[in-house]
Amino acid sequence: MGRKILLADDEAYVTSIIAHKLEKLGDEVVLAGDGQEAFELACQHRPQLVVTDFQMPVLSGYEMALLMKRSPQTSETPVLMLTARGHLLSEDELARTNIRGLLPKPFSAKALLANIEKLIGPPAPGACNE
Repeated sequence: MGRKILLADDEAYVTSIIAHKLEKLGDEVVLAGDGQEAFELACQHRPQLVVTDFQMPVLSGYEMALLMKRSPQTSETPVLMLTARGHLLSEDELARTNIRGLLPKPFSAKALLANIEKLIGPPAPGACNE
């Protein structure tokens, strides 16, 4: 069985491209368009990892990560934060969340997949690696 990953970004083409890559690797992907929806879906689906944009409507990726850390359903779920403008988070800010990686935009598919693998391990055996 593949990994379960929640992708949160208000730019649908970004989540669409990432989702396609992950699904080809055998992963189950859940999509969210804003931070509030991402938090609700994370509680409902219990993904192994949340990959989120920093800047989103309703709740930012950081605000969503704060809520995840406080919720029993998601308090241990790691978060990979995508940042478009080089947003820097202090060690103190990171310590209040489960953000375990920061990846600046634009990023390559290879860099994203490497970060995901570092956080939750490789895709399921037999997956299509293109």
